[in-house]
Amino acid sequence: MFSKATLGFLDELAANNERAWFEENKPRYEELVREPALEFIAAMAAPLAKFAPHFRAEPRKMGGSLMRVFRDTRFARDKSPYKTNIGIQLRHELGKDVHAPGFYLHIATNECFFGAGCWHPEADALGRIRDLIAAQPKRWLAARDDKKFSSHWALAGDSLTRPPRGYAADHAAIEDLKRKDFIGLAALSFSDATGPGLVKLASERFAAAAPLMKFLCEAQGVQY
Repeated sequence: MFSKATLGFLDELAANNERAWFEENKPRYEELVREPALEFIAAMAAPLAKFAPHFRAEPRKMGGSLMRVFRDTRFARDKSPYKTNIGIQLRHELGKDVHAPGFYLHIATNECFFGAGCWHPEADALGRIRDLIAAQPKRWLAARDDKKFSSHWALAGDSLTRPPRGYAADHAAIEDLKRKDFIGLAALSFSDATGPGLVKLASERFAAAAPLMKFLCEAQGVQY
């Protein structure tokens, strides 16, 4: 799957982030990035079906679990055309974009990690998560502090500085109600990211994120 050569290519891409270089080196991109990424996604289908049957591993070049290499530069100061990381999201079967509940793998030369949850959920989805936390704080805290989850995962992402409108400032879970992202991150070493046991490790880490994912799915009214 991924190798040290994969990381080397990503470094080269960062140093030569332009269309002419990419087109000239596209065969290497296919060999070192896209093919191992699709191999990883395909290998995740069977374990995913066991611990999260309503999530999908779709090994397609476009429109599947592998995120586009092309950056959206429309509103960005940085006009570099290509992403210099590998992003893979195993989304819920009802999710259509990166904001849906999902499991995530990030590989880059500065950091590798696993992710799980909802990143930048849209306003309605965010409201449903907050409402469920507000109504059932004990269940939320039990999921957040579950030993299997918290032994590998830590909540991350953006938060408001003040309590969101409509929620009590003295609520037992007010710090979590302030969250704009409901994602967990788990560490991944470079050696594990480029080693033969990545699928097994990813399966174990993602399965341990079940308490968070079940809560988020319930908030959205979908099956885990």
